[in-house]
Amino acid sequence: MSATNGANSNIDRMRVVSFWVVVGLVFTIFIGRLFILQIVQHDEWAAQAEENRIREISVATLRGVIYDRNGIILARNIASYNVAILPADLPDDEGENERIFRALSELTGVPLNKGTIDEPLIPCGDNLGINQMVAIGSSFAPYDSVLVKCDIDKDLAMVIQEKAVDWPGVSIEIEPVRDYPTGELTASIIGYLGPIPASQEEEYRDLGFVPGRDKVGYAGIEHYFQDVLAGTNGKRVVEVDAAGEVLRDVEAPVPLEHGQNLVLTIDTRLQQAAYSILKTEIESWNAYLGRTLSNSGVVIAINPKTGEILAMVSWPSYENNRMARLIPSYYWEQLTSDPRDLLLNHAVGAELPVGSVFKLATAVGALNEGVVTPDQIVDTPGLITVEEKFYTNDPGKSREFVDWNRAGFGSLDFEGGLANSSNIYFYKLGGGYQAEGIEGLGICRLQTYAEALGYNNYLGIELPDEQDGLIPDPTWKRINTSENWSTGDTYISSVGQGYVLATPLQVLMSAATIANDGALMRPTLLREIVDDAGNVVQSFQPEQIWDVTQDAIIQKYENPLGIGSCKPTLDEDGNPVKVTVEPWVIDEVQNGMRAAVLYGTLAKAFEDMGDLAAAGKTGTAEYCDEVALEKGLCIPGEWPSHAWTVAYAPYNDPEIAVVAFVYNGTEGATVAAPIVARVIDAYFELKAVDTALSAQ
Repeated sequence: MSATNGANSNIDRMRVVSFWVVVGLVFTIFIGRLFILQIVQHDEWAAQAEENRIREISVATLRGVIYDRNGIILARNIASYNVAILPADLPDDEGENERIFRALSELTGVPLNKGTIDEPLIPCGDNLGINQMVAIGSSFAPYDSVLVKCDIDKDLAMVIQEKAVDWPGVSIEIEPVRDYPTGELTASIIGYLGPIPASQEEEYRDLGFVPGRDKVGYAGIEHYFQDVLAGTNGKRVVEVDAAGEVLRDVEAPVPLEHGQNLVLTIDTRLQQAAYSILKTEIESWNAYLGRTLSNSGVVIAINPKTGEILAMVSWPSYENNRMARLIPSYYWEQLTSDPRDLLLNHAVGAELPVGSVFKLATAVGALNEGVVTPDQIVDTPGLITVEEKFYTNDPGKSREFVDWNRAGFGSLDFEGGLANSSNIYFYKLGGGYQAEGIEGLGICRLQTYAEALGYNNYLGIELPDEQDGLIPDPTWKRINTSENWSTGDTYISSVGQGYVLATPLQVLMSAATIANDGALMRPTLLREIVDDAGNVVQSFQPEQIWDVTQDAIIQKYENPLGIGSCKPTLDEDGNPVKVTVEPWVIDEVQNGMRAAVLYGTLAKAFEDMGDLAAAGKTGTAEYCDEVALEKGLCIPGEWPSHAWTVAYAPYNDPEIAVVAFVYNGTEGATVAAPIVARVIDAYFELKAVDTALSAQ
C-alpha cells in the first residue's frame, strides 16, 4: 500500500471517529437534557403541565340592591346585552364567516375592518374591527368569547339572537350592570361603581374578584358598604384541552354568594321635596336678581331622637347612571373641572365657615360656665371697640367689631340675644367685655363646648366623604400660621367666623343635640341589612354618642382665654377635670331658638307654619375662597357670605331637624330659612298622607 493510501485511510478513520464522537456528544446532551427534564425538573414541569390542563373559572355574583326606608329601589342590577363571537364555533368556510361578520357589522355599527392584530383586544373596544377581534381571539383562546359590542338595545339583542340560529359562533351574552333609578337625586348618597384600581388588584384577587370584569364602589354607600354589597364570586376548577375547550369539572364547584341588600333611612319622597325646594329657591333668587346669586347648596333632614337621616341633598350633583358601565372620559373631565366639586357630597365633606349658627355652641358654654345668666342684660350697640392682644402684657391695638344690625339692638337678655342673633351680644359672651364685667368664655372653653355638640369630630356617618371640620385653638394657630392667638381671634370664633370650619352635617347635629335635650345621636343612613332570601341580618338601633347633660365630656381649663396655649385643669390625681352641661342650660337655649321663630330672625320665614311650633337659628357666614378670589369679591370689609339656617319641629317633641346651606346666599334669614321651613312643612304633609293611608 502506498503512503498516499495509508494517509487517506488514517483520515477516513479520523472522520469516522469524529462522527461517532459528535453523535455520542449529541446523544449525551439529549440524554442529559432528558434526565434533567424527566428526573431533576419533573415536579416543576408536571406542575406546569397541570396548570395548562387545569383552569379556574370565576362565576360572577350579583351585587346587593339598595332600597330607601319605604322599599323604593335606589340601586339595582339590570341586564346588559352584549354581542359575542366564539371563534371555535365559527364555520370553516371563510366566505360564510365574511357574510356573517358583514351582516353583524351592519346591525351593530362595529366596522368590519379596523386596526391590526398587533393591537390589544379590548372587550367591546373601538380600536379594532370584527375581523381583527376574531383573528386575535382565534389565535390565543378560541373557546373564549370575543365581546364585539356591549350594552346594546334589547330589541336589537332580540334580532341578533334570532339571526344567531343561522350564524354559528354568534350569540347574545347577558351580564348584570348597575342601575340607579333615582339618578342624580340620590347620587351623592349612593355613589357609583368603577373598575378595580390597578393599585388594589392583588388585594381584590385574593378576595376572589376578577380585575377587568368585576367593579367596586367608588363613592357613597356603594363604597362604604363594598364588602356587604359585593357578595362572593363562585369558582369552577375545570379541565381544558389544548385549545382551551372545557372538558369537565375536576373539583366540586364553589357556589357564589349574592351580595346583601341595604335598606336606608332615606325617604325618597322627602329627598325629592328637599331637592326641588333647594333648587327652586336658588333659581328663583337668581331670576329675581337677574344674576347668579348662587349655584349650589345643601339640605339635610334628620330625626334628632334617633339619628336617622331622612333626606340629604348636595346640589348640584352628578348622574351616576352615566358611570354604570364605563366612565366616559369627557364626562369625567366635565365633573372634575367644575369648581363646585360635583363628585363631593358637600353635606358631609365640605368644610365651611358657619357664621351665626355656631352661636348655639357659644350660648351653651356661656350659660353653663356662668359667663352670663339668662336674665342678665347686655348692652348691644351696633359697634364696639376692644383692645386686641396677642400675649399677656401686650398693650394691644384697638379693633372694631360690628353687628349685622348696624343700628344695634339696645339691651338684650339671653333669649333676646339668641333670638335676634346679635353679633355684639355673642362677641361679649365669647371674648369678654371688661366695661360690663363679662369675663368671656374664651377660646379653650369655646372649643370644648363646640366639640360636645358635634363639631371638630368625625360623627361616623356611613359616607367616605365625611370631614371633621376645625375648631381652632392657640396651639393650632401657632403651628399652622406661626402666630400667637389673639383676643380678636376669640371674638370672631364666637360667632362662627375666622378659622372656624364645619360641615353642614355638624351644624345640623349641634341643633339636633339641643333639640334632643342634650343627647348627641350618631347620624346614620343604614336602617337594615337584608340577605338575598329576605332575612334581616342587621337592623338599625339608635346609637347615642353621648349626652352632654349626663356624660362629663366638657374640659375645664386653668386659662380659658388660652394665652399661649390651653392648659387643662387637673384634679389632685393629675387627671383632667371634666363636667356636664346643666339641663336648664339646654332649656334656655331651646327657648332662645323658639323665640327666633316667634319674633326673631326666623319669624318671617316661619310665619305660615300655622300651629306647628318650630325652633331654630339662622346664620350668615362671610367667606373668601378661590372662586370668590377669582371674581374679585374678597374686598376687605365687604366679603361675600353664605346663607345658613337650622331648625327643628315640633318644639316640644321634635321629629325632624333640618339644615340648609346656600353657597353665596347672602343672608340666612332671607335665603336659607324659607328652604328649611318648606322642607319641614313637606315632612309633615307626607306624614299626614301616610297616616291617612294607614287608616284606610
